Amino acid sequence: MIQVDDLCVRYGAATALEGVSLSVARGEKVALIGANGAGKSTLLNALSGMVPKASGSIRVEGRLAHVPEGRQLFPDLTVEDNLSLGAYRGGEHNPAWIYELLPELGRLRRQRAGSLSGGQQQMVAIGRGLMARPDVIAIDEMSLGLAPIIVQQLASRLSELNAQSGLTLLLVEQSARVALALCERAYVLETGRIVAQGTSAELRDSPFVEAAYLGSPVGAAS
Repeated sequence: MIQVDDLCVRYGAATALEGVSLSVARGEKVALIGANGAGKSTLLNALSGMVPKASGSIRVEGRLAHVPEGRQLFPDLTVEDNLSLGAYRGGEHNPAWIYELLPELGRLRRQRAGSLSGGQQQMVAIGRGLMARPDVIAIDEMSLGLAPIIVQQLASRLSELNAQSGLTLLLVEQSARVALALCERAYVLETGRIVAQGTSAELRDSPFVEAAYLGSPVGAAS
C-alpha cells in the first residue's frame, strides 16, 4: 500500500528527512516511532502531498486518509458536521456506521467539537478520516495527551477494522509502548533517518529501543 524509497525532505537549508525508506503491505499495521522532532509528521505530510519531496520516491496505492497531529477539527461545527467533512471527496456521507464503531460519538453528534474532551476529539478526528472509506489510514500521535483507557479503546477499534475489513494502518507515535502493542512491525526514526526496524517483538527486545523508548536505564540496557 505504501512504498517510500530514499526520501529526502528539506525546509530551506534544514533537512527534515534524509534517505528514508519504508514499506507497508496491504492489511498491515505498521508503526513509526521516534522522539518529538524526529521527522515523523514530515513523513506523513509527504505521503499525503502536503510537503514536497526534495528527492526519492513515494508510492501510495488506494485511498489514503491522514489524521493529523492535534486533531485539527472545526470547533464551532457539530461532531456530525466534522465527520461529514471527511467524505467530501468521496465515501459515505451518512456517519451511521461511524456511530456503530464509536458509539460515544453517536451520543455527542449534536455537540460542538470544541466542547469535547481530548479523547472525544481524537475519536472525531479518526472517525472523520474513516468517513472517506480509506484503504490505508495514517494517524499522527494518536495517544498524545489521552488517558490510557481512551488509547486502549481507540486501538481496539482500529484492530477491529483491520481484522474485519483489511484496513491498513500506519501509526506515528512518540509512545513506543502504544505503537508496539498495536502494530506488528515498526520503524524507528531519529533526526530524519531510520535507525532501526523489525517486528514489534524484535524491537521490544532490542537494548537500544528499550533504553531510548521504553524507559529502561541506559546502563541496564548496555
